[in-house]
Amino acid sequence: MAQTVRRFPALTLNTDGHPHPRENALVGVAALFGLLAFVSCFFHNLHIMSSWTGLIGVLTGMWGQFVSVTTAERFVLVISTGAAAVGLYLGLAHGGFFGGL
Repeated sequence: MAQTVRRFPALTLNTDGHPHPRENALVGVAALFGLLAFVSCFFHNLHIMSSWTGLIGVLTGMWGQFVSVTTAERFVLVISTGAAAVGLYLGLAHGGFFGGL
């Protein structure tokens, strides 16, 4: 008797079946900087790091949105850019890019 095998769907950003190395690299960089900015913004003495990583994460995320191809890439980029923006804004509120000079 033939039965279907239910497998967990592959977690991939290339949902169209084509490789996108440049776009996937931008997604990875934006996710890394977004996570770093988001986590570091909760520590008041790390405002310089959260400000700079947040700015780089937002710029990378916006460029990634501009060149993205698939919906999965855009989904991760929106979440990452939002996290980077929160880190940027809280980093600026805690002292800014240069330590409140």
